[in-house]
Order: sequence, then structure tokens, then C-alpha cells
Amino acid sequence: MKLQLINKTEIPLLGFGTFRIPDTEVESAVLTALDVGYRHIDTAAIYENEAGVGRAIANSKLNRDELFITTKLWVEEQTKKDVHKAFELSLKKLNIDYIDLYLIHWPSKGLIEQWQALEELYLAGKIKAIGVSNFHTHHFETLFPHAKIKPMVNQIELHPQLSQVELRLFHKQHNIVTEAWSPLMKGKFDALPSISKIASKYQK
Repeated sequence: MKLQLINKTEIPLLGFGTFRIPDTEVESAVLTALDVGYRHIDTAAIYENEAGVGRAIANSKLNRDELFITTKLWVEEQTKKDVHKAFELSLKKLNIDYIDLYLIHWPSKGLIEQWQALEELYLAGKIKAIGVSNFHTHHFETLFPHAKIKPMVNQIELHPQLSQVELRLFHKQHNIVTEAWSPLMKGKFDALPSISKIASKYQK
């Protein structure tokens, strides 16, 4: 299943995250994910495994347009020049000619110039959709007056212990899709008695 962003780009509802998977292991992990049906692969410059993800893409039997690739800009890239350089490096490591979704990984003092660079890359056709990660409402309020294009996605920590109700409502009001990271709470569901009770009931 897929979800349509404000610009009509379709993003698969389920993505395979590669955080903390070393570059030497990520190719195998991604290929396995693709084999079982994943089509959205999420990586980031700071994960230092984009090259491995790129090898998996190259060695898969799938066409590029069957895949949805997300990567993220690290906070140190503060100027437009820095952003363009970082983007091209990610593109080279991933060994693809466009990114489906490019996110600013964390808010920083350079977020306005970073965002304007993302807009340039988007308008140049190098990115299908642009967004942010780990932003709160005040970050959007800082950004919006300077943005020609609003963020299409905000990837945030979201799970039963962190529901982010107010932020998700803000997203809805501004046509921003909420994307969850760590939705499975790193497997620590036993910390929630209600979920443990349900699991016990269904012997899971």
C-alpha cells in the first residue's frame, strides 16, 4: 500500500530502516528486505552505509522505479553549497540518478538555507519529494516564512509511548505527512502492560 504526498508522489506505507546497520552488512539486509516485499529503503548520510544500500539496489532484480529511496542531510551541511555537495555525494554512493525523498535530518541554525537548497534540488528534478525529520512546530514556524515549498514529510519518533498528538495535528493542518521512526519501540513492547496483556491473550 502507498500514501500520496501533497505533490502526488506516492510513498510506500512501510519502510525498511538501515540505522546502525554497518556498510559491510547493509547490502545483505536490504536485499533480504526487498526479497520479502519491502520497496521503501531509508538511509542517511550519518549512517555511513549509503554505499552498501547502493550495492543492494544495483544487485537487486528490481527496476529503479519500483523502489522508493529516502536519505537524509546531516546537520553539519549548513550552506547551500554544502547541501548541494552532500546531496551529490549521497547520490554517488547510492549509485542512482535521483532521490525519492530527501530529508533534513535534524533542525539546526542553518535550516533556512538548507531548506532553500532542497527546494533548488527538487525544482531541478533531482528529488521527487522533500521533507524534514525531528522537527517540532516551532521549527516549522521559523521555516515557513522563508519557504516557497512546504515540507511534504516530517519523520519523527512515533510509537505507543510517544503519540505526538499535537504535532500530528499540526502536520494535518499543513498537509505534511507524518512518518514514524522507531514505531516498534526497538522491540520493548513489554514495557507497556496494555500491549503485554494483548500479546498474552493472543499468545504472541
